[in-house]
Amino acid sequence: MSNKGIGEFEELVLLAVCIQEGTGYGISVKREVEKHSGRSILLGAVHITLYRLQDKGLLKSELGGSSEKRGDRRKRLFKITKKGMEHLRASQEVRQKMWGMIPQLNTGS
Repeated sequence: MSNKGIGEFEELVLLAVCIQEGTGYGISVKREVEKHSGRSILLGAVHITLYRLQDKGLLKSELGGSSEKRGDRRKRLFKITKKGMEHLRASQEVRQKMWGMIPQLNTGS
């Protein structure tokens, strides 16, 4: 499968959504990406990426329940689609294949 159209940041966001197993929303995805990448990222960049990935058919979303803590606002929860999972697996395979071809890592010393 081609991984065309998936950038590095998009891949990080997809991975964060997968890790959160259907409970991921804007701020939780932001925190997950920051935790693992060591980067400081803007919430707006995460939101734009989540919706772009949804437009590409790699994520789907639904509104969660409201809470008083959030002023009765509902969270938009994201889940990865079958197509999104296929993209992640394809990306992983390409990376592993290329890592295996680096001569400096295969000298046996």
